[in-house]
Amino acid sequence: MTTFALLLFPALAQLDLTGPYEVFCRCPDARVHLVWKSMDPVVTEHGMRILPTTTFSELPRADVLCVPGGFGVNALLTDDETLVYLRQLASGARYITSVCTGALVLGAAGLLRGRRATTHWTAVDYLTAFGATPAPGRTVTDGPVVTGGGVTAGIDFALELAAAMHGRAVAEAIQLAIEYNPAPPFRAGHPDVAPPEITAALREKSLPRQAERAAQVRLAAARLG
Repeated sequence: MTTFALLLFPALAQLDLTGPYEVFCRCPDARVHLVWKSMDPVVTEHGMRILPTTTFSELPRADVLCVPGGFGVNALLTDDETLVYLRQLASGARYITSVCTGALVLGAAGLLRGRRATTHWTAVDYLTAFGATPAPGRTVTDGPVVTGGGVTAGIDFALELAAAMHGRAVAEAIQLAIEYNPAPPFRAGHPDVAPPEITAALREKSLPRQAERAAQVRLAAARLG
């Protein structure tokens, strides 16, 4: 039995969570938990309500820890209860993982020091504040730490993890079962390929939120020492 703990928290990006969840649930002998402080419904960044399956106090260990990202990450960067819990799970986990800006939460918990890692392209420069080395790629693996890029990269990372744990044939069967055969209609999924004017406009739109995040990252990094 492999126990997965996916952190559920207010204002997360639901696909960061549900993409890997769909893969993990199809792994052999998998027990997948959505874990939060209480059993109350959690509202995602765009209003979807998701129910936790367990709480911090009820799940003291897991084989795989996964932290998604989203707007709610900012509050977690200095949330001692959550950070202590993540360190507790990580101490006994086989894999410590994140999707998108969930990597910043791993960083704030002190779990990325000396590791190569990735995150959403708007947040990659923050990784160094936590002692991590930004690395290119949809998925970056450094020892037991596996980080995925923005949002949709969570499916890629989960399939790679499934292959590492159960072999390529199992991962390929899962990919086929969920018909993960991406063929995006536009080449606009990353600044490396998106039209420059689209990237510039999105950067401009995100400036207020990025300023707030930068302040939270500085505070979290200072608390780590």
